[in-house]
Amino acid sequence: MRTCRVGLVGAGGVAQRHARVLGGFEDVEILGVTDVSREAAEALAGEHGAGTFADVEELLAAGPDAVYVCVPPFAHGPVEEAVIAAGVPMFVEKPVAVDLETAERIAALVEEKGLLTAVGHHWRYLHVVEQARELLADRPVRMVNGAWLDKVPPVAWWAVRDRSGGPVVEQAAHVLDLVRALVGEAVEVTAYGDGTPPPVDGADIDSVTAATLRFAGGAVGTLAAACVLTWKHRAGLEILADGLALSLAEDGLTIRDAGGERRVESDPDGARVAVDRAFVDAVRGVGDDVRVPYAEALRTQRLALAVAESARTGRPVGLPTAPLATAGVSVDA
Repeated sequence: MRTCRVGLVGAGGVAQRHARVLGGFEDVEILGVTDVSREAAEALAGEHGAGTFADVEELLAAGPDAVYVCVPPFAHGPVEEAVIAAGVPMFVEKPVAVDLETAERIAALVEEKGLLTAVGHHWRYLHVVEQARELLADRPVRMVNGAWLDKVPPVAWWAVRDRSGGPVVEQAAHVLDLVRALVGEAVEVTAYGDGTPPPVDGADIDSVTAATLRFAGGAVGTLAAACVLTWKHRAGLEILADGLALSLAEDGLTIRDAGGERRVESDPDGARVAVDRAFVDAVRGVGDDVRVPYAEALRTQRLALAVAESARTGRPVGLPTAPLATAGVSVDA
């Protein structure tokens, strides 16, 4: 395959970002765009010399080599099912669904089809994440504290629980995915929300959530999520191991050990490019660096929804430790 012909489902901000990145690759052609807003689809397609399609079926009929699914959390499910049925490699933006049932169903279809997939957890491509992994290789993690302290994004569906999943699912999933990558799998979570929505019309989500986590490897941790500010205050995690403290965010890594403190700057934009580059290379058969296929993203979805469920009920929620193909789970959206 000399050129990878990509179709985009969705024309919002995230789809626009992917289109800019993909449009900069010499081996990629943006074939077309479809969106529930014809006007938005036409605008994005026009920027990249692409076609506009009425729906995902019409887009698939044009024969893309890959499809990017960039839809709001509540819209996941039918689009992925159509792409999987067509056997087309699929990139899905996070979160992969608003609930667990949809994500489990799509994961099973992907596995059955043996389909190439990737999910947009681009933090996995930060070089400081790999550096943190190397520093922790011979030191068991004792504690991890994650946080996403931010504002309410300016989209109407975000502050509605059954549309976005809430801040833990829609925003803090990036942090939880890194926690899993660097600390391992959580086996139990206990969380509390404040029960008070942010001052946004129609909001029914918790303004703040606090959670404790227990990990299979013996570590313990916390997660704090908030959407009560008017700016993005902090998003990242702190990890404590024997004689080592790491502070990791999208913009860099701070390391403190017996030798003192040092800072390693990161390249967030580079990571956003790398996640697309890795997927395109995999589709073209010239690379194998997809770090978060759908099955891996499902584990992060399970953890995020376990936190959300515990906050809703006030009860601890356990997570499965069995292999993905056989594990059951008892958390709901």
